[in-house]
Amino acid sequence: MKTINLIALFFLAAGTLFASPPAAEQVITEAKSKAAAEHKAIFVHFGASWCGWCKKLDAFLDRPEVKPAFEKYFVPVKLVVQENDKNKALENPGAEELLKAWDGPAGLPYSAFLDARGSLVVNSKNNGENIGFPAQPSEIEWFIQMMKKAAPNITDADLKAIQSALTPPKKT
Repeated sequence: MKTINLIALFFLAAGTLFASPPAAEQVITEAKSKAAAEHKAIFVHFGASWCGWCKKLDAFLDRPEVKPAFEKYFVPVKLVVQENDKNKALENPGAEELLKAWDGPAGLPYSAFLDARGSLVVNSKNNGENIGFPAQPSEIEWFIQMMKKAAPNITDADLKAIQSALTPPKKT
C-alpha cells in the first residue's frame, strides 16, 4: 500500500511540476475578480526568462519596502511572452495577443495598468517609447504617473516609498 501511495504522490507532483502555465485570459479573469472584490487596479507586466530587466522588475516588486505598498492598490500579474525555443513552454497561452492589444512593443519588460473590469488605464509607453524597467529619472517619473492614473487614491507616502526604492542612491 505504501508503494502505491508513493507512486501516486510522485505522479501528482510530476503533473504539477510539468503543468502548462495558465492561459492569459484565465489569469486576467482571476485578477479582475480579486481587483473588484478588493477595490484595486491590476498591474500586468510582461516578461521572459531571458530578460535581465524583467528579472529586475520581479525583484523590485518583491522588495519588502515595495511589495506591501504596491499590493495595497494593485493586483500584480505577470504574463510570460517571447520566450526562446528552449523555454517556449513557460509562456502563458494568449499573452502575446494581450501584449499587442495593449499596444505592447517588441521589447520587455512591458507594463499595463488596468481597472478592475480589465480595461486599459495606462501602459508603460511614454511618448511612444516603452520605459521597460524604470531606471532613469524620466522613466521613474512616468512609472509614478502611471500608478497615480491607475490608483488615484494612492497616498503620497506610498508613492514616495516606491519612488525611493527605484531611485539609486546619489554618489558622493
